[in-house]
Amino acid sequence: MLREGEQRRSREAFVKISVHFLRRMKQEELADWLQSRLLPADCQRELKSNLKKKFQCVFEGIAKAGNPTLLNEMYTELYITEGGTAEVNQEHEVRQIETASRRPARPETTIRLEDLFEPSAGREEPIRTVMTKGVAGIGKTVLTQKFTLDWAEDKDHQDIQFTFPFTFRELNVLRGKKFSLVGLVHHFFSETRAAGICRFEKFQVVFIFDGLDECRLPLGLPQQ
Repeated sequence: MLREGEQRRSREAFVKISVHFLRRMKQEELADWLQSRLLPADCQRELKSNLKKKFQCVFEGIAKAGNPTLLNEMYTELYITEGGTAEVNQEHEVRQIETASRRPARPETTIRLEDLFEPSAGREEPIRTVMTKGVAGIGKTVLTQKFTLDWAEDKDHQDIQFTFPFTFRELNVLRGKKFSLVGLVHHFFSETRAAGICRFEKFQVVFIFDGLDECRLPLGLPQQ
């Protein structure tokens, strides 16, 4: 009798072969249906397991030379407010702090991490893009790690089927190479490539890009 892991691998192999032949037969709709029903569950389970291992600990001191601390034990809830512009602030960090301290007191809409994608009052359409701003060291990176860990541990945002966290430090290494978005996902998250998932239109997916200030890639779109 096959063990659970062997059964899963056999099932994945059978589904991938079936999807391959359906696409060769131009049965794209049926191939998408089969792929979306049978492959994502195992892929999601493996992705969550790997993300938990990656983000459950943070290191105090120089990167991975200090003592590991559980993120859930040291995480402090950030005070997140709605508003501002989507532009990157070029001011020095001290100036940003001074400007914030001089702002007149006014009601602010605070946002909890678990409600990050919830529409605000008076807004009906769903939020598809979130940009966080703040001075260096305030906790933006830890915020993305906590968001990912909560998803991977089945605590929050379980309506999302896949969460793919990228850092610009990692992306900078690929400078000069050409990737599609799916190609980037396959490159950094091999679970999706192994599962044969090449299309994500039918899934709820969150892409996280952390560290825009460290980006060394051209982000401008060509002029038409």
